[in-house]
Amino acid sequence: MEKKSKSLHKLRKEYSLNQLSESSVKTDPVKQFEAWFKEAVNSGMKEPNAMILATASSENKPSARVVLLKDYSPKGFTFYTNYGSRKGRNLIQNKNAALLFFWHRLERQIRIEGTCKKISRAESEKYFHSRPRASQIGALASNQSEVLNSREELEKRFAELEAKYKGKEIPLPKNWGGFILSPNYFEFWQGRESRLHDRIAFKKNRSRWKIVRLAP
Repeated sequence: MEKKSKSLHKLRKEYSLNQLSESSVKTDPVKQFEAWFKEAVNSGMKEPNAMILATASSENKPSARVVLLKDYSPKGFTFYTNYGSRKGRNLIQNKNAALLFFWHRLERQIRIEGTCKKISRAESEKYFHSRPRASQIGALASNQSEVLNSREELEKRFAELEAKYKGKEIPLPKNWGGFILSPNYFEFWQGRESRLHDRIAFKKNRSRWKIVRLAP
């Protein structure tokens, strides 16, 4: 174990691709996110919309997992889940949450904090029916985060629903839909040499954003 620990100490990477300054950052953090997101998409990396979602229960017990961003606008950042899943229950109990995008190829990360609420059922339904048919059936078949007796149990349920709705529209599950995170904090991180990284934060003060630089 000690030998492996010492080898981890040697895992280092020098960051030198780009830089970020108060004068170059956009004054609107959503527009700055959009600019960086487009660069991530154009870089050819897989699933640049993958993000870590951190939530906390009503007892403030934290948990985190990777989910996919499905929409963003000045109103917020939207993702979808089973409302009965652990993250769904967390967000219903405690609306505070955080998102993290890490784009290693660009030596960048973005942290976003805010509060979440459910989107309308009509919006959820529109997105649900835009998904591949198998994904729709999967959402109906899975009681996300609940204990399964076996993999076969899940596959049997999927097959039954596939047969039941053959040639028919698959209904939106009652306990499935979107959340939107309304941001009150952004932090844009650009890797730099000697670990002197650029960290530019946007803190919301009423309807305005205050831009500050943070020590790395």
